Amino acid sequence: MEKVAIVILNWNGSSMMKQYLPSVLQYSRDEATVYVADNASTDDSLEMLSEHFPEVKQIVMDRNWGFADGYNKALAQIEAEYFVLLNSDIEVTHHWLTPLIEYLDAHPEVAACQPKLLSVVDKDSFEYAGASGGFIDWLGYPFCRGRIFETVERDGGQYDYACDVMWATGAALMIRAKDYWEAGGLDGRFFAHNEEIDLCWRLRIRGRRIVCLPESYIYHFGGGTLPKSNSMKTFLNFRNNLTMLYKCLPEEELKVVMRWRWVLDYLAAWEMLILKRNVGDFKAVYRARRAFKRWRRDFDEDRRLIQASRKAEKIPERKRFSLLWQYYVKGRKTFNLLP
Repeated sequence: MEKVAIVILNWNGSSMMKQYLPSVLQYSRDEATVYVADNASTDDSLEMLSEHFPEVKQIVMDRNWGFADGYNKALAQIEAEYFVLLNSDIEVTHHWLTPLIEYLDAHPEVAACQPKLLSVVDKDSFEYAGASGGFIDWLGYPFCRGRIFETVERDGGQYDYACDVMWATGAALMIRAKDYWEAGGLDGRFFAHNEEIDLCWRLRIRGRRIVCLPESYIYHFGGGTLPKSNSMKTFLNFRNNLTMLYKCLPEEELKVVMRWRWVLDYLAAWEMLILKRNVGDFKAVYRARRAFKRWRRDFDEDRRLIQASRKAEKIPERKRFSLLWQYYVKGRKTFNLLP
C-alpha cells in the first residue's frame, strides 16, 4: 500500500495539466505517487500525459462521471493510506506535502486537512475556492478564512495558524482513505459543487476533525472548468446545498432552516434578475428548487444513516449566526470581523 496518492481528476484539461503538473511532480514525487483520473476527455489529455509525463499513472474512465463520482471510481482503484484530491490548475510549492502528512501522522483523530490556497493570478491574495479553511453558517452558506461571498482578502499572514474548520476545499484535500470510505465518499449524485462540504460535514458528525494547515501553501488558478457566471454552476450549487442540509441537519433544526432557505433562495433569484439582469441564474435557482423537491425523498435513507452516526451534537465550526445578516446588514465582510 502506498503512503500518499495524489489524484488529479481531469476532463479536457490538457493545457492546464501541461502548465501545472510540472510543479506537482517536482515538489511531490519524493513523498507521493501522482495519478491522473481521466473523465473520458475528448481533447488530447491522455496523449499529452503519455508523451510529456510518462511517470504519471493514468486511470481512464468510460464516461464523464463528474467531480464527485469521478473521484469515487478513481479512488476505488488505488490503495493508499492518504488520498490527496488535487485540481488540475494547482501550482504547488516546495515541501507542501510534508506538514500535511506529519499532521495526520501525529493526530489520528483528524480525518482530513488542506493547505492554504492563494491565487495564481494574484499571489498575495487568497483564492476563492478554499482560502484558509471553510466554515458554514446556521443556514448552510459556506465561507472561508480569507473569503466571504465575493470578498476575497489579501494574505498578510492573518490566518497563518492551524485551525479546525468545518470543511476543507476539494481543490486540495488530503484525507485518510479509511475515513473517506467509512463516511461514504463523495456523494456522486451531486455531480459537482458542495460535494466536499457535504463529505466534511458527515465526517464532523462522526466526531472526526478537519484542519487547515497554512504552513503548507499552494496557488490555485480557479474556475478552470466552470466559470462563476455559469448558470449550471448556480443550479448545482443551490440544488446540492439544499440536499446537503436535508441530509446533515439535526432533526430539531431541519424544518426551520428549510423554511428560511425557501424564502432566501427565491429572494436571491429575484435579486439576480432585477439587479444583475441575469436571466440564466434566475431560472437556475428555480430549477434547483424544483430538482431538490423531486429528489429529496431519494435521500431519506442517507439522512437516517447520517443521523444515526452522530457523535458530535454541536459542531463549533458550523457558526450559529446568519452570514447574510453579518455581511449585508452589519457590513462585516472579512472573517476576523465575524462574531
